[in-house]
Amino acid sequence: MLCDHCGATHDIAGTGPWAGGAIREIDFQVAIADQLPSQDMEETRVSKCPNCAAQVEFDPGVHAAECPFCATPVVADTGANRHIKPKGLLPFALDEKDARKAMTDWLGRLWFAPNGLQDYTRKGRKMTGIYVPYWTFDADTRSSYRGEQGTVYHENRRVVRNGKTETIRVAKVRWRPASGQVARFFDDVLVLASRSLPKRYTDALEPWDLSALEPYQPEYLAGFRAEAYAVELTEGYEEARAHMDRVILRDVKFDIGGDRQRVDHIDTRISDVTFKHILLPVWLAAYKYRGKTYRFVVNGRTGAVQGERPWSAWKIAFAVVLGLILAAGVGYVAAINQ
Repeated sequence: MLCDHCGATHDIAGTGPWAGGAIREIDFQVAIADQLPSQDMEETRVSKCPNCAAQVEFDPGVHAAECPFCATPVVADTGANRHIKPKGLLPFALDEKDARKAMTDWLGRLWFAPNGLQDYTRKGRKMTGIYVPYWTFDADTRSSYRGEQGTVYHENRRVVRNGKTETIRVAKVRWRPASGQVARFFDDVLVLASRSLPKRYTDALEPWDLSALEPYQPEYLAGFRAEAYAVELTEGYEEARAHMDRVILRDVKFDIGGDRQRVDHIDTRISDVTFKHILLPVWLAAYKYRGKTYRFVVNGRTGAVQGERPWSAWKIAFAVVLGLILAAGVGYVAAINQ
């Protein structure tokens, strides 16, 4: 940890109750039966943004702040939020300066972005470092299937075109029944547990190096904010299962083989389902520029950037006019050469 006021540093390695140990998975069935032990639960002071519904944790002494996701003023709630405790996190590898540079470089590559917004982001307030909540799921699956394997073959066919008889090759498929079993162990299927940012942004920040997860210690959160999960465990599992089903379907098609595949039925038996709640590092900027909020996210490990693409009306108009001028010039030259 680094103190922003005096510059003192403190190594948090080797501290905390999980130090030196592996990150423990939690039994999914125990959790949905609401039988988790107290050490797997925690209470935090959380405020819900009235504009974007982000649930952000506040320090005890903070009563009013600005939502880091949409720049809306927020008054901290007085109640506590009881939820499943994080088991692991990826510490920030980029500082605010590096994250801001990644964001401004990304904006600079967007030719149609307003120059004023680019200048504003360079000179604006500091970006906010936020630990975003995710679920990960592990599961052992065995699937039996029924379907058909298709083999492509060709036949010659005589057709009449423009009064002439021609021979063409026509592709056909010969189908035969297929059945079998596939098995796969899923490890760390990642599901976003936040509703504050569009999923297309956070998905585009992947991949995350989950092998580098550290056991959760509250000290890692010093100087950053943490968002409480808004996607409940059962809903997260449904999304994870949808991902697993897509992968299993791909495995089945590969197992059927041939040139084409038809899958009539898949019966999947799933066992040993476990999960964990983890936090991943994101630098976030939310700017109100000319009445509109722009949000940008930066992967706190790799520097990958995503955000709402801004457009400059005058740049677009200039490009249209320039295109018309060039088109007219090409047409004029072509007319002269005729």
